[in-house]
Amino acid sequence: MAFPRDFVWGVATAAYQIEGSTTVDGRRPSIWDAFCERPGTVAGGDSGEPGADHYRRMAEDVALMARLGVRAYRFSIAWPRVRPDAGAVNPAGLDFYERLVDELLRAGITPWATLYHWDLPQALEERGGWASRDTAHRFADYADAVLGRLGDRVGTWTTLNEPWCSAFLGYGSGRHAPGRTDPSSAVAAGHHLLLAHGLGVAAIREHAPAARAGLTLNLFPVNVADPASEADAEVRRRIDGLQNRFFLDPVLRGEYPADVLADLEPYGLGGVIDPGDLDVVSAPLDLLGVNYYRDLYVSSIPDEHSGPPSEWVGAEYTGFPDRDLPHTDSGWVVNAGELTGLLVRLHEEYPRLPLYVTENGAAFPDRAGASGMVEDHDRIAFVEAHLRAAHAALQKGVDLRGYFYWSLLDNFEWAEGYAKRFGLVHVDFATQRRTPKASASWYSRVIEDNGLQENDDRAR
Repeated sequence: MAFPRDFVWGVATAAYQIEGSTTVDGRRPSIWDAFCERPGTVAGGDSGEPGADHYRRMAEDVALMARLGVRAYRFSIAWPRVRPDAGAVNPAGLDFYERLVDELLRAGITPWATLYHWDLPQALEERGGWASRDTAHRFADYADAVLGRLGDRVGTWTTLNEPWCSAFLGYGSGRHAPGRTDPSSAVAAGHHLLLAHGLGVAAIREHAPAARAGLTLNLFPVNVADPASEADAEVRRRIDGLQNRFFLDPVLRGEYPADVLADLEPYGLGGVIDPGDLDVVSAPLDLLGVNYYRDLYVSSIPDEHSGPPSEWVGAEYTGFPDRDLPHTDSGWVVNAGELTGLLVRLHEEYPRLPLYVTENGAAFPDRAGASGMVEDHDRIAFVEAHLRAAHAALQKGVDLRGYFYWSLLDNFEWAEGYAKRFGLVHVDFATQRRTPKASASWYSRVIEDNGLQENDDRAR
């Protein structure tokens, strides 16, 4: 099952999850630093310190990627390192990312930079955060600083990672930083993140006109418990609108869907959209990143988790029934085949863009065998199934050009702390020792082969 000859095989990480050194070289607190200090917000009372100590071990990690044969590395840049507030740029922060990019290029690994992966400077949150329109313009200032330094060496840029999480988990349910629970602020944050994306694209075009600009969204196929139920169909429409079309349509069609505008009118969406905003938001892109972990299975019958505060603004009483499917250690169902349908939907329903699976991976309760190796065959089976689903989309004509496994390293998994391990590489957080898992060797062979064997027994 060969993939296209120029298919991009990569791995992904995020700054706050791996870097550590949260008070080093001029870095100041982010919303996640502040969130982690609040009792009960993060499992185990954990924080992004020490992470995987990547700030000090960057060269070691790049060498590790090179040994695995990784072709591209998708990383994020920490806004609190580069421009900790609305003031001056911190040169030491930019120096680190310049060293990282140069190290990657020397190793023959293509750098893919993400400007924002959830770590808003706390100083800006205290001025309103993403609920404030001004934050989008402060993001533009930050993007200018980054592109001015790195735009000559990084050929692919992502403005934002998963703005749905930033807006609706951060300001709606409060399960993520900054931990606010105001549905109107969540809706405003969603729009201001999209405005920031458009302003970020403008910075990329100005400073790196030869580079490619994209956006990464976490997209979910939405299925219903009872296909014959009109109430379930209505819930499906609302959830698809909030999770998928709220972001896809303004960026790729230049407008919010009419039904989403109506759903969110009580929460002020129309009031935060200024004339000209959607022209900025819909600036032409060169690629779309798709983060896929699972599908959503919804019901109009509420469950024990339903009700406010909720990320599902206007649909707080949606139920999410369980199914008789395998689950990861995060409690997420494994339903790889839905990735095919998602990619086909994007190909058929939206203006054609090259697509990349920019995150896909799973946490499992990794345990070392007698040899010390983590024999994570469940993770291998997970990735193999999703690569087969991606290949099926290619067979249907989808312009899919790459796959990035999440994540290179075990890391700080946001509200789950260090309890969930997604890495191809095991990290002993006490010693920071890196040990590639069985999945790392397997993925390395997939990259070398540029695909899967038809009767691949490597996952067994």
